[in-house]
Amino acid sequence: MTQTVPGFDRLTIEPDKLGGQPCIRGYRFGVDQLLELFATGMTFEEIREDFPFLEPEDAQQVFAYAAALAQRDFYLPLQESA
Repeated sequence: MTQTVPGFDRLTIEPDKLGGQPCIRGYRFGVDQLLELFATGMTFEEIREDFPFLEPEDAQQVFAYAAALAQRDFYLPLQESA
């Protein structure tokens, strides 16, 4: 069963696809994959050469999703001083 990520209608989750990680519009292409490609310095146009199904709105939602995750409160364990 396909579900969309709340607030992100282009990002979908399916338990049997990519281990339930968020994908772009039901494709076997994860949000993390697109972020990693951008992180390597590729432009959207370069990425689209390899993945022509991607649309600019997909990238916008991936960045918005990443920003929302970055705003979540979480705590890293502190290392004790020796």
